[in-house]
Amino acid sequence: MMQWEQLLSLKRQGDANKRLRIEQDETRLGFEVDYDRIIFSSSFRSLQDKTQVIPLSKTSFVHTRLTHSLEVSVVGRSLGRATGTAILERHPHLVSTLGYRFNDFGAIVAAASLAHDIGNPPFGHSGEKAIGDFFRNGNGRRFKEQLSDAEYQDLVAFEGNANGFKMLTETKHGVQGGLRLSYATLGAFMKYPKPSLPVKPTNHIADKKFGVFQCDRSFFEEVVQELGLLSRHAESPHGYARHPLTYLVEAADDICYTIIDFEDGINLGLIEEEFALEYLIKLVQDRIQTDKYHALTKASDRLAYLRSLAVHTLIQEAVRVFIENEESILSGTFSEALLDRSSYKAQIDDIIKISVEKVYQSKEVIDKEIAGYKMLTEILDAYTTAFEQYHLGTDRHYDRLLLQNFQEDLNQDDTVYEYLMKCCDFVARLTDGNALQLYRRLNGAL
Repeated sequence: MMQWEQLLSLKRQGDANKRLRIEQDETRLGFEVDYDRIIFSSSFRSLQDKTQVIPLSKTSFVHTRLTHSLEVSVVGRSLGRATGTAILERHPHLVSTLGYRFNDFGAIVAAASLAHDIGNPPFGHSGEKAIGDFFRNGNGRRFKEQLSDAEYQDLVAFEGNANGFKMLTETKHGVQGGLRLSYATLGAFMKYPKPSLPVKPTNHIADKKFGVFQCDRSFFEEVVQELGLLSRHAESPHGYARHPLTYLVEAADDICYTIIDFEDGINLGLIEEEFALEYLIKLVQDRIQTDKYHALTKASDRLAYLRSLAVHTLIQEAVRVFIENEESILSGTFSEALLDRSSYKAQIDDIIKISVEKVYQSKEVIDKEIAGYKMLTEILDAYTTAFEQYHLGTDRHYDRLLLQNFQEDLNQDDTVYEYLMKCCDFVARLTDGNALQLYRRLNGAL
């Protein structure tokens, strides 16, 4: 059984002394410092020009990864505080002896939620697929024989969650330990605490994807040991149980993309307004104040009211499911997302189905994902070739021009895996707009 005392660790990478909650400055708690460090990071700022649903959208009310992440963090904070209040009532020694407060839970979940998409490449999930496909079926396949199976799997199944852990923790340009977040926040961030192999060894939610690249395994294991995450090696080789607060981070994301992507579809005219309102009403029908609702004359105001009510309803539902299943969550046996256990699952599934049909598979989204796929493939081809030629000592002037972007990162002693990961890191950090500009430059346009 995992223990809250360990799970709420304030330790940061490189710490020599133990950080105790009872000694924290109440005006600037360590978990709140995590939030500040993320929000002021360049990686987080770049999310303002990364796709949430609609790639390269010029419509102001459509969400980017940045606005989505901010909303997820707000929902996550509410989830964490409500859950923390209940947990501290069950485990009073966390307050009396160790000094924890309900807002600590909110701060951890808010910070992890804020960072949850930080490792995603441009063009949404299409960007992840483009990187993976380049190494599985494209010109990147030529590197397969020079890599271990696990290294190759990191590339062909390139994963934004693992890349996020890398970006948050990697020592780069002399900055030790990346953002140096608390281990509690890093643990809550790790939705899939396992490496890329084996692929989906079980149907447990923690095995759905992977959350750490081979190059980051050492520090990942340090975080896991500090937090006391349970080994799942018998069923999932090299895998661990999730940090319990990860379920709340996931729920915050699920709530936002279910309700707010649906709202984007309505605002874009992809989903009919009256049709959409009916689906939201089904979700919140027991909570609607009919007088208040019917007094709203504009459809946009009715939509905003229903959206707010739906988010509040699902927050309460996620907290209920978590508290009812705290023991199985702490023992690592709770195997699905909180909202999959929700009494509103049917209504949620109906809303997601409409979003898939009308928004995610709309012509605008598909056309721009195709364009993004093409751009990232060409960018990867150019940069992997430049690195390869550099390491073979056959680099051309053109290769050296491209590698100007990596002057501080060039190292003749890098393995093939190490320099390919640098290429992927470079591509993943591009915004949608940066990727478009770079693609045009590679094709001779200034």
